[in-house]
Amino acid sequence: MTITCFIRYQIDPFQRDAFDEYARNWGRIIPRCGGHLVGYFLPHEGTNDIAWGLITFDSLAAYEAYRTRLRTDPEARDNFQFAQTKRFILREERTFTEVVKGTFEVAPL
Repeated sequence: MTITCFIRYQIDPFQRDAFDEYARNWGRIIPRCGGHLVGYFLPHEGTNDIAWGLITFDSLAAYEAYRTRLRTDPEARDNFQFAQTKRFILREERTFTEVVKGTFEVAPL
């Protein structure tokens, strides 16, 4: 079973560039630690303080192994510290979902 971790961030809209850097850093770190990065998304129009990160895993156990590797990865620790120092993430929520078969990446007829 594949699960997707949807991370909803409330960000400081005046520190959008800092969040962009933070997300780009995860683009290197997440795959190295075992996650399948779908992507990070910044607001474009409308609400200006909500961003998203989507990461898939083969199972909840794979997610737990990823979290263990993340804690020992020097670049991951630095990225967490960067976010704490700059304080551009105001709130973070994680939701785990599974895809409804036949509804994801469906090719047009």
